[in-house]
Amino acid sequence: MKILRSHYSLDVSSKEFEKNIFISGWVEDIRNIGSIAFIILRDKKGTLQVTALKKKNPELFEKIVSIPRESVISVNGICKKSDKARNGYEIIPDDFKILSKAETPLPLGVVDKVESELDTRLDNRFIDLRKQNIQAIFKIRNEVIASVHDYLKKKDFIEIHTPNIIASSSEGGTDVFKIKYFEKDAFLAQSPQLYKQMMMATGLDRVYEIAWYFRAEDHNTRRHLNESTAVDLEMAFISGEEDIMKILEGLVHSMWMKASECKEEIEILEKKVIVPKLPFKRISYDEAIDILNKNGLELSWGDDFGTEEEKKFGEIMKKKGSEFYFITKYPLEAKPFYTMPEGEKLSRSFDLGCKGVELASGSQRIHDVELLKERIKICGLNPKNFDAYLKTFRYGMPPHGGFGFGIERFLMELLDIKNIRECILFPRDRTRLIP
Repeated sequence: MKILRSHYSLDVSSKEFEKNIFISGWVEDIRNIGSIAFIILRDKKGTLQVTALKKKNPELFEKIVSIPRESVISVNGICKKSDKARNGYEIIPDDFKILSKAETPLPLGVVDKVESELDTRLDNRFIDLRKQNIQAIFKIRNEVIASVHDYLKKKDFIEIHTPNIIASSSEGGTDVFKIKYFEKDAFLAQSPQLYKQMMMATGLDRVYEIAWYFRAEDHNTRRHLNESTAVDLEMAFISGEEDIMKILEGLVHSMWMKASECKEEIEILEKKVIVPKLPFKRISYDEAIDILNKNGLELSWGDDFGTEEEKKFGEIMKKKGSEFYFITKYPLEAKPFYTMPEGEKLSRSFDLGCKGVELASGSQRIHDVELLKERIKICGLNPKNFDAYLKTFRYGMPPHGGFGFGIERFLMELLDIKNIRECILFPRDRTRLIP
């Protein structure tokens, strides 16, 4: 007996026609038209039609048409060529078994035409993920993350894994989740920043991590999560932040290219994926301020770019033919303590934007321990809280830098998805802690 998964016609060749095969999956739909019934089975690869004939086996027919939708069954039957079936073949059942019977009514429809509210979908995420278009997002996500590993390994990076429970805030500020660690206070990491930099003192001078970010921000917008993932990277022996930006734009290009090869998923989502051209445009913070002010906004030097400013800037850059762009040389006071100064007021930092959304932020880092301690103090932090981190700078630390690149935001822009919660399996936001 040959075991096949429900899939498209390529799963069954003409050699299988008229042979007995075994299939399993979820009952997506049943159409009973009296003397014949069509049962659509589904697994992660697609769907397949089981055609039950009442005259062949009335008892089997009645049992199979009474199965609730989304039940899991296995079917044993003859594979028949059929020009009318969706895959060019159908299964005529000889026997079937209910592996798991679904309760009714379903809390969420899988193939219903009426679209459910996002909260209803997320409350029943396990069923939401049975939908072909929702699965397509995560299949593409899987492919682009695989391309991260491929690209960075070719650039001589190695993958690392750093702690998520830490003794000090990764980046300063108050947007941290404080937890009790036995008799001590600890935090969930905002990023692997401090550990990435510590790795630069080891001789493993190019490292990356698919990292988890935990940020206690009070935002509850379509593009904010309190738990998210990112490509976090650090590299040593750099001459400046431009070295880092070249790696980042190459990475983005590679990920976008990989996504463009997911033809089946892109077709399901009815999207177009156009690979961006390199290099991405570089614009200084000063230039960006000037551009925005000339387009009706009123910004002073040192102002941060909020949602309105980012959106407007993205629109301007798109009209100029640049959906991707770097904004560089931000004011030093707006950046974390580890950011390398450029003179007294500027920093060797950059953000990568795409159509008005910030995807990545990075910089050259300070590698001089005295300057680093000074910046920690200026930022209102206590150097004693960073003793283990600072120790690594005292015994030989090369010039280095890196970035954090948000995976969910990348998927939002890649696939033109309106809400970031669609891009992670079980989102955590200001109000959602389950499932």
